[in-house]
Amino acid sequence: MLTRLALITALALLAACQPEAPGAPEKTTVTLLFTNDVESAYDPIPAFWLDDQEMIGGIAEMTTLINDIRETQPNVFLFDSGDIFTGALAKLTEGRLAFELMITMGYDAMAIGNHEFEYGHEIFAWQKNRAPFPVLGANFFYRDTDHPYAQAHAVIERDGIRIGVIGIMGQDAVSAIIPSFIAPLDVTVPAAAVQRSVDELRNEVDLVVLLTHQGKTAPMQTDAESDPRLQRDIDADINLAGAVTGVDVLFAGHADAGTPEPVVHPETGTIIMQTYGQATHLGYLQLQLDPDTRDIVGHDGRLIPVDPAIHAPDPVILAKLEDYRGQFPEIREVVGETAARMNRRYIEESDVGHLFADAFIAIAGTDIAFIHSGSLRKDLPGGVIRVVDLLDTYPFVDDVIVKEMTGEQIRRALEQSFSLERGLLQVAGLEVTYDLTQPIGQRLVSLRRNGSELVDDQLLTVAAPGFLAEGGDLYTMFAESGAIRSAGKVSDVIAAYIGSQEVVPVPDRGRQTDIGR
Repeated sequence: MLTRLALITALALLAACQPEAPGAPEKTTVTLLFTNDVESAYDPIPAFWLDDQEMIGGIAEMTTLINDIRETQPNVFLFDSGDIFTGALAKLTEGRLAFELMITMGYDAMAIGNHEFEYGHEIFAWQKNRAPFPVLGANFFYRDTDHPYAQAHAVIERDGIRIGVIGIMGQDAVSAIIPSFIAPLDVTVPAAAVQRSVDELRNEVDLVVLLTHQGKTAPMQTDAESDPRLQRDIDADINLAGAVTGVDVLFAGHADAGTPEPVVHPETGTIIMQTYGQATHLGYLQLQLDPDTRDIVGHDGRLIPVDPAIHAPDPVILAKLEDYRGQFPEIREVVGETAARMNRRYIEESDVGHLFADAFIAIAGTDIAFIHSGSLRKDLPGGVIRVVDLLDTYPFVDDVIVKEMTGEQIRRALEQSFSLERGLLQVAGLEVTYDLTQPIGQRLVSLRRNGSELVDDQLLTVAAPGFLAEGGDLYTMFAESGAIRSAGKVSDVIAAYIGSQEVVPVPDRGRQTDIGR
């Protein structure tokens, strides 16, 4: 395994090994680093899906990697494509910690992601004022006006290199926000906003970099990069790169669709990249520019795994994390105990999903319960469970909402689930069979409760997170009926359920069966 010194040496050799023809003018080298969908994933995690690493990720470890590259490579810039919030400490600080870490790490610009609205548009608008770097959203406006919510673009200059940076969010990402949290804003179709900013910047900069947060919502599963069924495409970014002119580089987010090598648009030449998210990889793109025209004449890009065995944690970042954790000692309080580790799965039944749905029924007293797979952000450890574990697993601020739904509405919800567009709905109180070999919209085979088939006009009480209850994640049928009451914050409901048992067993599987497998 590479040592840190060997890695620095390799990076230095990479920079040096750019052959030049005799007498050719020296090219300008620019090194672009990027992240996306960090989502407050601050600590290394077991890399159980990899053969050559025991652990992966960690924001302090990534900082060391970034600083190593800054020491060895020329003209280094650092960007982020959105989703910096989520998790326990982000929730408790309303996003303040995420910005504090980015300030220390030396980011040059970021785009706005959907998770930045977890605490509402007003809180994010206030917190982004902390940043000394531009926080960009060229297609954000206050509803029914042309008044911008965020800065559209910026010019970053360092050592004579000028980069124009633009940020946008796509429509799919908007649908992943609690509707009421972004209701006062319009997020317009990106292409026109991008082209307007490009036209403003193009003649005044050497490079135009577009930071996007769009495409299909990422599957929240720890080992998603190793599961071909979960791989998202970058079609939205390819299409946008072809719809606008003058963009040199596009760093993407939201889909966690890692690009081991850069993708070059065949018509516009835009270089497109994205990481797998959660601070497991650092995006790296080094460009060679013609000294006279500043055209890109060569590029080398890759995703560098963050390996804690190579990159020691940066002490300044570590100290900042410990300081913030020390401000909230209550997150270390013990809630209860589980019999074994509980994992998330995105397009299958999951231990964590079953646990949450069971808790909703137990505490809210409803007939059935649902939770969307994309809301579950971390696996639960086996053994002692602390408040921080629950807040990291479900870091959002919404309540468990109780409402009534008909059998027909529930059937439509499950059909939407079986499209797998936003993962499989996790359920309690129902026995479901489905067939994924059938066309979308025709996959539900049987729907029973306590052994009896559910009929269309039958009314059941349902418990679901507020995001789902408002029709989020494309589940619009949940919004067709009003809320009856709240059973409390999701995290409080789960804590009460776990605390009511001596040891919480791993829930049994078999609530939803795919007969087409």
